[in-house]
Amino acid sequence: MAPVDKQAPPVDPSVLELIRSERQKALSPREWRFRLRGYGYAVKTVAGTPVLTRLTTGDEIGTLPPELA
Repeated sequence: MAPVDKQAPPVDPSVLELIRSERQKALSPREWRFRLRGYGYAVKTVAGTPVLTRLTTGDEIGTLPPELA
């Protein structure tokens, strides 16, 4: 059986605003990811696309725009 290629939906605009705000405050991508952990989020790469996930469960919330990769 072939694996199903599902793609996460785009991130909710209010959450995306928080993510962008934290990226502007962070000095590096590593610090940005650390700051997101404080909100319970993580960023992982799936098939070359950055995906926002829940830190506790690993559930995919949605895909991030390429500028936030």
